[in-house]
Amino acid sequence: MPSPRDIRRRIKSVKNTAQITKAMQMVAASKMRRAQDAAMAGRPYADLMNRVLSEVTATVSDFQHPLTEKRSDTGKRAVVLVSTDKGLCGALNTNLLRDASQVDKENSIFICAGRKGAQFVGRTGRELAAELSYADVPEFSDARTIAKFAVDLFTEGKVDAVDV
Repeated sequence: MPSPRDIRRRIKSVKNTAQITKAMQMVAASKMRRAQDAAMAGRPYADLMNRVLSEVTATVSDFQHPLTEKRSDTGKRAVVLVSTDKGLCGALNTNLLRDASQVDKENSIFICAGRKGAQFVGRTGRELAAELSYADVPEFSDARTIAKFAVDLFTEGKVDAVDV
């Protein structure tokens, strides 16, 4: 039977661990908020680019590019799964992995950025084409690496579609 001093020491240890965990969650929440703000700031630009591309492709009928070609829906598709390395982001990973579990296991391959997504793919027996990592503050070069890998799969004919 532990002594009262051991019990007090254990209680103090648990409180310290809880305090550290709370601080880590607050840091992760702050990073998440910053990332969401950055994504929302880029949305008007993305919407405008989408509208411009739609108008251009509607007016130019003979335009052909390998990345815009329509392929059969029955072939393989690549899924870019961007998750976190740690689990300190609320329900983000849970929601991402729930959506990823709905993807057809037989006709899809995954490109994972983030350790949690790669662990999920391995655990569920899905095909992992690449596991890429990125820093706490992702750079444009990180996104370029992921995009290049996905484009290469598409242009080589290994997949018929790429979803993010």
